[in-house]
Amino acid sequence: MKIAIFSDNFYPEISGISDSIISLAKELAGRGHQIRFYVPRYVRKNYAKTGLPPQEIDLGRDISIVRLFSVPYPTGTGQGRAIIPHPFVYSNAKKFNPDIIHTQLFFGAGLEALWCARVLKKPLIGTNHTAIKEFMKYSPLKGEWAENKILRYVNWYYGKCDLITAPSRSVIDEMKFYGLEKESHVISNPLDIQTFSPLPNKNWLRKKFGFSGCTVVHAGRFSPERKIEVIIKAMPLVKKEFSKAELAVAGHGSAENDLKSLAAKLGISASVKFMGFLGKPVLAEVYNASEIFAITSTSDTQSMVMMQAMASGLPVIGVKARALPEYIRKNNGILVESDNPEALAQKIIFLFKNPEARKKLGAGARKFALNFGSESIAKEWEKIYEKAIREYNNHRRK
Repeated sequence: MKIAIFSDNFYPEISGISDSIISLAKELAGRGHQIRFYVPRYVRKNYAKTGLPPQEIDLGRDISIVRLFSVPYPTGTGQGRAIIPHPFVYSNAKKFNPDIIHTQLFFGAGLEALWCARVLKKPLIGTNHTAIKEFMKYSPLKGEWAENKILRYVNWYYGKCDLITAPSRSVIDEMKFYGLEKESHVISNPLDIQTFSPLPNKNWLRKKFGFSGCTVVHAGRFSPERKIEVIIKAMPLVKKEFSKAELAVAGHGSAENDLKSLAAKLGISASVKFMGFLGKPVLAEVYNASEIFAITSTSDTQSMVMMQAMASGLPVIGVKARALPEYIRKNNGILVESDNPEALAQKIIFLFKNPEARKKLGAGARKFALNFGSESIAKEWEKIYEKAIREYNNHRRK
């Protein structure tokens, strides 16, 4: 198959969307398919945010990338771009002649995907990765009226697709609540279970990163909706029981200075390690050098960093919000109420005091994560693509 993937979010921007569609494309290409991405053009300072060279990423012979004109747009990463639709995209897509078009978001690239699908007469798959109400925090439009308009627009957009997917039931349910009637499927984002796996010699890794042996880890963008401050507020309570307890946070984003200031205000700056953006191999080592992964986001529609931590054999403590309860089960982690540092601290202390429970949950996390390896998810996508193409062609013949 030839598959055209349109996304408003892509490398070098830190994002679960970017990571997941690149992983999927690599796996599909390895299975004999041709992939072409239509994504924003980023500028030098966007690459500099993550310490990456300002050059195109090489994804292999059967994956091509078309960069589209874009302008800055505020997001939690500080790297966001908004694509301005242009006729060039149609002419390029016509030459590529995809069998199917897959849109990841509903902004500029998404509109280009919709237009190309209609004009080229190709089936259109729409994936919604976004918690819409959380996205509205970055919109210049504010208020309930604006939120309702955006929600109606999103449902209008995905209603134009032939089939809808999302990485969690919570996203589908929200769309249905606001009127979506199209066929929909929950399909996880693909997970790199080779890079993220339990590693031997954890003591050496702890020495490498200077971890104490009582380390809680979190990773991802530093933005308000991820509520990392809740984890920081929990740490002084944990340190009352375990004086060597520390928090390692990997990533960057608009809330970084506020988080550092909070740690200083609480007197735990020395116990909160801001590690910056980490490539996957190093992040996998950081997970393995830690004991617990904590996530307090109220906006995640899956959380790839959480899934990577599970694949690395870490027990997870997360909040009862959005999609997290769909992936945090009693055999791989613990759920607590959101915005509650005391409850989070209590569960961290429990796991530090009970290494056998920690080990059992970590093993359960790895076993659970194996269900979402890139190969398995790529096979699911092949079935979805084939079904959409078959049904689209049957409908056209009628």
